[in-house]
Amino acid sequence: MLEPIIYEGGVFKHNLVTELVEDLGGYIIQTNFMQTEVRIQLLCPHEDMSMLEDLAKELRAKITRAPLTGTDIIVIAPTLAYHHLPHHACDVAEYMRRFGANTTLIGLARGVGRRIAQISAKERALADEHDLAIFTFGNFEDCLTKEKYVLYKDLEVPSIITGTPELIKAPAYAKAYVGGLGRIAHRLKGENELTALDKLAEVAGECLDEERLDIAKDPLTIQPARLMSEIKEQVPAINKSLSPAPITLQLKGARIKLPYREYKEAIENMTFEEGTTLKEIADVLPSYVRDYLVIRILPKSVTGFVM
Repeated sequence: MLEPIIYEGGVFKHNLVTELVEDLGGYIIQTNFMQTEVRIQLLCPHEDMSMLEDLAKELRAKITRAPLTGTDIIVIAPTLAYHHLPHHACDVAEYMRRFGANTTLIGLARGVGRRIAQISAKERALADEHDLAIFTFGNFEDCLTKEKYVLYKDLEVPSIITGTPELIKAPAYAKAYVGGLGRIAHRLKGENELTALDKLAEVAGECLDEERLDIAKDPLTIQPARLMSEIKEQVPAINKSLSPAPITLQLKGARIKLPYREYKEAIENMTFEEGTTLKEIADVLPSYVRDYLVIRILPKSVTGFVM
């Protein structure tokens, strides 16, 4: 099993970390340089973690297990209106990125109101394209527990609900609930607000770890990180994409930020060293995010083998 890790240290000799991870059979997801510092998101085999820890200690660097690394999270506000979207919803999305996740932020077209709130089929399909959905709700306990469940009850992905009141248990159909993050008309800078964001990141990590354990029971035919590496080698156009994170990793595949109609065939016909093409082990689908591609890797129970 691959452990999601964030490495933080100096630029000096950081290439040793990259080489070690690749030699161990892990993958580098993203590398960010900040003057003399470097931040590397990576996946390392669990049984070889001690080697990475020893190298980090030698380089006086810090490594942290980051369950959100290599995942795709959607943050959903009830509407685009000023009292729902701009402040705490944006801060939630940005905070999840600090812990390694890629995030998408949307406001629902008809999510306003207690008894009339709705989510469209397209919005639901967009949410299900991600690994986890976080709903940023408001201040009223009665609304959270008795009304807003209609927005997430039919989602296939786990849903985490946020709001102001502290609830004893999560509302119906929700995977988890985090309080202290209701309707806030300012940036989240207070001690209690930052504590709530830390709690949200922790709960999201636990939910994603549960998803990883479920996937491990019927492993994917190919690791999403290896798929990312192969796409970079076999589809040169991805290296010219100006989109942030041209390949967004997910627990069960990836989103490729290239036009679907133009590149579907090239992606499907990618050939791995085992002689297998991508279309034999994955479904290549149109994304609801612009005109991108979404790859859903098939599990071992469907293909009969693991690469």
